[in-house]
Amino acid sequence: MSTDEQILGRTSRDDLRAIIALSNTDVDEAIHVVEDHAPAIFTWDYEKGRRPALNKLYEKAKHAQWNGETDLDWSIEVDQEHFAQMLSAMRQQQMETARVDFRGTPFQHWGQKEWLAHAMESQNWSLSQFMHGEQGALVCTAKIVETVPWIDAKYYAATQVMDEARHVEVFAKYLDTKLNGHYPINIHLRMLLDDIIDDSRWDMTYLGMQIMVEGLALAAFGLAMSTTPDPLLKQLLRYVMSDEARHVAFGVLSLKEHYSELTDAEMLERQEFAFEAAVRMRDRFLQQEVWERLGVDVKAAVKLFDAPPEVKNQDPFQQLLFSKIVPNCKKLGLLDANDGWLRKRFDTLGVTQFEDWADTGEEYLEMDAVTADRIAAEGA
Repeated sequence: MSTDEQILGRTSRDDLRAIIALSNTDVDEAIHVVEDHAPAIFTWDYEKGRRPALNKLYEKAKHAQWNGETDLDWSIEVDQEHFAQMLSAMRQQQMETARVDFRGTPFQHWGQKEWLAHAMESQNWSLSQFMHGEQGALVCTAKIVETVPWIDAKYYAATQVMDEARHVEVFAKYLDTKLNGHYPINIHLRMLLDDIIDDSRWDMTYLGMQIMVEGLALAAFGLAMSTTPDPLLKQLLRYVMSDEARHVAFGVLSLKEHYSELTDAEMLERQEFAFEAAVRMRDRFLQQEVWERLGVDVKAAVKLFDAPPEVKNQDPFQQLLFSKIVPNCKKLGLLDANDGWLRKRFDTLGVTQFEDWADTGEEYLEMDAVTADRIAAEGA
């Protein structure tokens, strides 16, 4: 059983100095290479529907494909500054409520212009990380097609490869044509994606991508969709979420069968990986790249704005990001295996209150926005 220090590579989960000491040094490189040691698995068992839940998911995916060029109205004008003003006002209100003292900090003389610039850069950064995460999902799902031993899973994973390509495409187009460009990948997100791809076990690809990364993305997209006033981004996120719900369900339905056959030692490895993934995803929300671009000392900014662990764990935004991950981990048996090892770690993150929320095994049927829109259009 590994210690938290061995899992995370630092003495404390909330060691800010260790977190921001890591940075992406390849920002000018267009190619990033990760060794993939997984075996390619062929199966000569072509019986479709042996796993009915996966077959149902596959049939739903075939009918719910959409075209990012034609199903989204790219003629809509996007007023990024208007949305940024809303975010800036909200952020300043939060700081006033928290009584943040700017004296002696780089923000002492900031006015509306600087806070507006920060809000706009934060938008660009957030959507950029969504885009990079979607490319990670594209690569990982292609790997699942290659490595999973069941034909029903290969069929479904192939539809997800198409989904992820579409997601990368629409986020890139939105960033480049409606906002003002994108950010390189955050180092903590890149490290997590590297770890997922590097592992040779097919179920670890599922766990890292389908359950952890896609689960957090599904919650984050929902929060972004509920707050943006931009109708184009709202529709883009609504359609992406329709796909993402199926993707998370794919992980839940596949791993539930596999995990029921694992030993306690094997389950502990998965629990430790899930914990590491959760912390790495939380680390990236420090947005150190934004401060660097604005010419602000990263250490000073992070130290000022990062709340103590006991406060951070009560942040509704931080908590809601895990609202899809926790119930799915519970359904897979990860939460309580090995005397509740992962439950105890999630307790320290303040997110176990979501354990009885709906898991995504069937929830995807309620989130099929693409089919709902088509039915509405036919009835109009």
